[in-house]
Amino acid sequence: MEYVTSNTSIALLGYIGIFLVSLLMLATLRVTLSLKGKKRANDFSPTGEDVSEFSRRLVRTHANMYEFFPVFGGLLLYALATGQTAVTNGLALAFLGARILQALIHLFSTSIMAVQIRFAFFLAQFVIAIIWILKFFGILA
Repeated sequence: MEYVTSNTSIALLGYIGIFLVSLLMLATLRVTLSLKGKKRANDFSPTGEDVSEFSRRLVRTHANMYEFFPVFGGLLLYALATGQTAVTNGLALAFLGARILQALIHLFSTSIMAVQIRFAFFLAQFVIAIIWILKFFGILA
């Protein structure tokens, strides 16, 4: 079987990969705390703030991943399903890179500068998504 690889498919799988990494980090943190007897397995706050500031940011980073997946994943899946990867290939890896950098900054800092930079990476993703939609509708060449 021959596999066709495009920037679109790489970005989609990359997004799913970093989503899984964030989930693994969260699960590892919680399982470790449970096994050490520091927290009962059924006693974690869904916000993560009951463990640490890092835990809270990790939960939010993970949530940001699934909150934005309908946009990112939806557009990439649409491109793949309709054979229009030419629309998404050019910016797909930039989109993924912006998502990864947004997530990393979210994990490691909440300073004003970090939040502004994180927002810039989010804005880049948002603009790329709008460009793709306009291209799918034939409004942009």
